Amino acid sequence: MCSRFRFLLVAVLIVILFSGLVVLFLPRPHPPTASLENAKLAFDQAAKADALRYAEQPYRMAEELMQKGWREMARQNGRLALFRNYEIAESLLTLAIRTAKEAAFQAQERNRYLDSLARSESADLQSELWLCRKILDGSLVNFKAERHWSLADLSLKMSEVLIDRGEYEEACQTIAKGKESLRRLIDLLAADTDDEAQKIGIWRLWVQETLAQSRRKGTYAVIVDKSVHKTYLVRAGKLVQTYNCDLGYNSARHKILAGDGATPEGKYRVTAVKSRGSKYYKALLLNYPNELDKERFEENKNKGIISSHAQIGGFIEIHGEGGKNKDWTEGCVALTNSEMDHIMQYVTVGTPVTIVRRSDLWP
Repeated sequence: MCSRFRFLLVAVLIVILFSGLVVLFLPRPHPPTASLENAKLAFDQAAKADALRYAEQPYRMAEELMQKGWREMARQNGRLALFRNYEIAESLLTLAIRTAKEAAFQAQERNRYLDSLARSESADLQSELWLCRKILDGSLVNFKAERHWSLADLSLKMSEVLIDRGEYEEACQTIAKGKESLRRLIDLLAADTDDEAQKIGIWRLWVQETLAQSRRKGTYAVIVDKSVHKTYLVRAGKLVQTYNCDLGYNSARHKILAGDGATPEGKYRVTAVKSRGSKYYKALLLNYPNELDKERFEENKNKGIISSHAQIGGFIEIHGEGGKNKDWTEGCVALTNSEMDHIMQYVTVGTPVTIVRRSDLWP
């Protein structure tokens, strides 16, 4: 009995020893560190491609898969070597690599599309700016329209900087603002065209009445056509002299209040001849505002077009220091100093001065 027990005990020990030797010499599973490093690399490449912005869903999924694979690998590392199994960790990390690469691809495709779109939109805005510039240069100065053009031009310059930085969505948003500014510009120009169509008959009548009065009395008169930047001296209804002139910096509009930079439109007369003491060489002071201007000013106040605190303004003159070939005055008509010397030989207090935005009948 004892011998049998000893035999069994020896057999068990031999089995245990043999099993230990087998375990000792079995290959041990290695943690998938290479897969983890590849996952990190793929994730970094996705981040550089701006996948968080342009492919957020696969980017977030890749991030989650990588973290799960990392945690699973750490969990297996904490087990006895005999019981370690890295298959799940390997699968998670492999899937993380594939998903990160897909996120990077989607982001790169989106970037390429937005790059192309932004550059195309930028080129369109540049073309529209050029066309609007031609329209503005061929017309009287509309201060608000010029401001909208400047805002659109600034948007174009900002978009070019954003495109160079790769910030394509921001560039497209900036371009959209620029195009909106141009739409407002076109609306203003269309409103000016409608305004001219309604008033051209009145301007023709003013010119005809001024010429008829000059012809009937055989006296001098002055007519200013803003659209062609010309000042005409007439006597007995006939043209004596033509002068180029500069106007207010907002010349496309009739003056409605002080400080708007517009040259008034109406029938006026000279109230003072300033041979000296003028800020701009010599000057002919006009009776702006006349009664019609005052009525229009009060009407605009009542309609809320202008503030109730606004002032109508005054001190509109034909003065010197002109010849700058641009509209720069506060609303006056500017001739060169030599032209002021010439016109003041014939114009006196009471001489009619008619200012129109456009007259297509004379001279």
